[in-house]
Amino acid sequence: MNDFIKRLLEQVTTLWGKWSLIQRLTLIGIVVAAIAGLSLITVMSAQPSRVALINSAIKDAQAVVAIAARLDQENIPYTQSEDGHIYVNDQKTALRARVILFRENLIPTQTDPFAIFDVERWTITDFERDINKQRAMTKALEQHIGALEDIDNVAVELVMPTDSLFKEDQKATTASVHLTPRPGSDIATNRKKIEGILKLITFAIPGLKAENVVVTDQTGIVLNDFVGMVGMDRLELGKREMDFKRKMESQYTETILAALQTIYKTDRVRIVKLDLKLNTDAQSIAKEEHTPIVISAANPLTNEPAVVKDAFVLSQSSNKENFAGTGFNPEGPAGQEGQTPPAYKDLSNLVGNYTKDSQITNNAINTEKSTIEKSPIRIDGVSLAVALDGTWKKVYKADGTVEVEPNGNIKRTYEALSQQAVQQAKSILQAAIGYNSVRGDQVAVENIAFDRTDQFEKENAQFRAEQQTQSTLLVVIVGLVVLLIAFAVFRIVSREMERRRRLREEELSRQHQAMREAALRSAEEEGVQVEMSVAERARLELQETAINMAREHPSDVAQLIRTWMAEE
Repeated sequence: MNDFIKRLLEQVTTLWGKWSLIQRLTLIGIVVAAIAGLSLITVMSAQPSRVALINSAIKDAQAVVAIAARLDQENIPYTQSEDGHIYVNDQKTALRARVILFRENLIPTQTDPFAIFDVERWTITDFERDINKQRAMTKALEQHIGALEDIDNVAVELVMPTDSLFKEDQKATTASVHLTPRPGSDIATNRKKIEGILKLITFAIPGLKAENVVVTDQTGIVLNDFVGMVGMDRLELGKREMDFKRKMESQYTETILAALQTIYKTDRVRIVKLDLKLNTDAQSIAKEEHTPIVISAANPLTNEPAVVKDAFVLSQSSNKENFAGTGFNPEGPAGQEGQTPPAYKDLSNLVGNYTKDSQITNNAINTEKSTIEKSPIRIDGVSLAVALDGTWKKVYKADGTVEVEPNGNIKRTYEALSQQAVQQAKSILQAAIGYNSVRGDQVAVENIAFDRTDQFEKENAQFRAEQQTQSTLLVVIVGLVVLLIAFAVFRIVSREMERRRRLREEELSRQHQAMREAALRSAEEEGVQVEMSVAERARLELQETAINMAREHPSDVAQLIRTWMAEE
């Protein structure tokens, strides 16, 4: 292998050396062009290809707008060309979009949603073309139906008979579709989805009618047997009507409760029953009226009345006949009885007078025809029952406190609603529901005492707890007051005892001092030298100073003594 490469390189080098400059430039240009072409092909092939949603152009502007709106709703990106074609990103998206458009009946009837055979051979026969066409249709149907989210697997069989010379001998095109639903799918019971599949199939096959299509599931049950589903449709319709009835009754109940609760308290109103009789039968009434012809309208400026005529004469025909004398009654051949009726035979050969006068007039009148479509949902009757509670009032004593029964509960009295109040509430309810006695509406309002045992038990328990709390607080307050009084008495007694003790001590001190002074004076008088301690001398000097100050400034000493007494 290496020798081959070496020889090839030597040959290329030899040729390159023999070539002229023009030949070398030509080779380089060819290589560059080849590389550029390959690069361009690679870039073009790497770009995402667009798939036509429908092969034929859509000329109807309204259909294009409807399809574009549905694709926007499904968040499917698309582009639209100037010639009316719509393109999406890939084949899978195109299949899903086609299924949605078929189900919503948005595919124009004049368009062909399937691929046409662009490649043909000169040697292909008509039989092969028919087989290829049938196979292509079958494959396209399987792809479209298999793109549905509810389908796990699908198999389609088409029977397309050849064209017959006479129409009455032509056999119908038939189709059988075998579906395998995904787990959890409701396609077996969803009629709308089955109808969408039927539309997809009938639109795809020319001349195929819905009654010639059979759709079965993996168990062999026919899914498009809508005749057998009449009972289920009736049940489904009844279920929807009952749901709508409950919704209407709920709205009526909320409205009535909101109105009554603004008048009475919330816990005093109970709607026992509200029953609406709904009529969902669709009615259409054709009406024809004949009105006079207005020749000229009324003029309000001149007060001229309108000129009205019942009718115009379009045509008139008159016919008058007069006859007098005996009429001619032809007879039959000789010897034969004539054929004159017996009624006229009795009048033969009689002289009479006959007059006939007829007149036919054709008139033109105004005719107005109208059709009145009544609402599909009407209320044929309303039954309403409401219970209203009276008022419970607590009984109070003269001092304003609540009166208590022997068992400790609050004493209450019940005050029922008056008949006038009940009648007023009934009138309000009749106006709220649009009461009509002709259609059999019923409104009942009664004053009923509600059972409030649980509520009263809670209130009584709370009242007893409050009473117990008040009693406890009262005992605590009384105890505190007694303690304060005892403390005050103890404080006063203590101060008094302290004052008396101090007075006794002062008295004893004065007595001792007096005795000491008397002893000193007697000693001085006797000339006896008495030795005193330093403390006694200081005390004696302080006493003499106080006595002298009291004599010289009695008011200041008195104020000082009062201050001492106040501090003690």
